[in-house]
Amino acid sequence: MTSTAAVIGSTGLTGAHVLSTLLGIEAFKTVYTISRHAPKAESPKLAATVEADTTKWASNLSSITPPPSVVLSALGTTRAQAGGIANQWKIDHDLNVELAKAARTAGVKTFVFISSAGTRGIGSSYLPYSKMKVGVEDSIKDLDFDQAIILRPGGILGKREVPHMGGPLINTLIHGVGSIFGQTWQDKFGQEAEVIGRAAVRATVLAAEGKAPNKYWVLEQNDIVKLGRDEWKA
Repeated sequence: MTSTAAVIGSTGLTGAHVLSTLLGIEAFKTVYTISRHAPKAESPKLAATVEADTTKWASNLSSITPPPSVVLSALGTTRAQAGGIANQWKIDHDLNVELAKAARTAGVKTFVFISSAGTRGIGSSYLPYSKMKVGVEDSIKDLDFDQAIILRPGGILGKREVPHMGGPLINTLIHGVGSIFGQTWQDKFGQEAEVIGRAAVRATVLAAEGKAPNKYWVLEQNDIVKLGRDEWKA
């Protein structure tokens, strides 16, 4: 298998691990990125597009010729960083949906989206964050890609360049659960960003090999741990 991939959100915590994982395996000969800032990763296989205007990202993606085999989106922001819920919605929901539509129109066969756990739980339908993630998931399903892969991690663990509000505390609490009760309990609440990135890539490879359980494959937290850590082989 030799494929090409495009990563959206490659400068964020999880997206950076998706990118470094893709660059580190032989299965992908070229990896494209579209971001407001240049990714830190370096590789002869990396073809990075830096575009500060996110309204141009869909056309940037559509202009990749031939289209990548897979598009992986770890795109997301926070209400504080975006300057309010309305602006966060434009990124977390609207831009992700626009990019998925552009990918489908361009002929991309596989679309991978890093979503979030608990967005379909009791009461979650009232939360704006859950509505954003569910809206993107449902749009991807409706677009009917040859293969769609949705990852739903818990708390994303790792050090961010720009800390999220409450992020360091969440990291401390989840790691604390692990140190007291063991890794199995920690896995129920959060996963390391590196593990999530690896799981996204591993699922992509499995799907290309015809090993996805169905064309709309949802990976919950235990699946992410299995593919991204327990069964991971570099």
